[in-house]
Amino acid sequence: MKNSLLIGFGLGLLAIFGAYLVEGGTFSSIIILPALLIVVGGTIATAISANGIQVLKKIFSLIKISMNSNPALQVENLMVQIIHSAGIARRDGVLILENKLEEIDNKFVRKLFRLLVDGAEIETLQKVIESEVSQIEERHYANISIFTRMGGYSPTMGIIGTVLGLISTLAAAGSDPKVLIRNIATAFIATFWGIFLANILWLPTADKLKVLHNEEMRIYQLIADAITALGKGDTPTMIQARLLSYFPISEQGIISERVSARVKEFPNH
Repeated sequence: MKNSLLIGFGLGLLAIFGAYLVEGGTFSSIIILPALLIVVGGTIATAISANGIQVLKKIFSLIKISMNSNPALQVENLMVQIIHSAGIARRDGVLILENKLEEIDNKFVRKLFRLLVDGAEIETLQKVIESEVSQIEERHYANISIFTRMGGYSPTMGIIGTVLGLISTLAAAGSDPKVLIRNIATAFIATFWGIFLANILWLPTADKLKVLHNEEMRIYQLIADAITALGKGDTPTMIQARLLSYFPISEQGIISERVSARVKEFPNH
């Protein structure tokens, strides 16, 4: 579901801070800059140490991807383009697809179509697919591990903040009670933010990226089956039936009608 991570994050904020406010708490007592700096800054710093400075840009772009991605729509769009192209190839020959390559949105599909036009054998296509999928999996797992590790770093940084707060408290023993209270608050709030960010942001983002990875692998398998079938000369109807098998039976009829209607909208169908 698109924006599910954002919705979940919002509900988490509402549940946790809502209950806290109902109990009489105030935001000023938990928004303590030193504690946030230790947890957020320390977590990002350890991520940079493990993955390089480029991870800083990756973190924000991957969170954006996890919030906005809509794989279901992508699958349907791919089906329309593949079935339409299969119809053209069936009627006018595979070579005609060379003039249609730029109309295809997905780069991987475009690459496989180009290989088909160039006369590649089915075995060659399968090797290209396996190699491409392997590289994608490696990149995805590396991205997922960033957030999994940050989910581990964050509580640890919270503990570090707690220890530093307690050290400051002991160092200030016998001084103004307000200073002692502030140091104790910073200590416990650091632990809170470490656990909160790990379980509301970092680990859920890793899990959402895993879901998106699985969906993308499903899409690549769908593409592989469709292009292989096209290369063998299967009809568009057969290819469409094959692609529909990736969906639950209860949804296949509706998706088939929708895809068929969109394919017919093409002027040269």
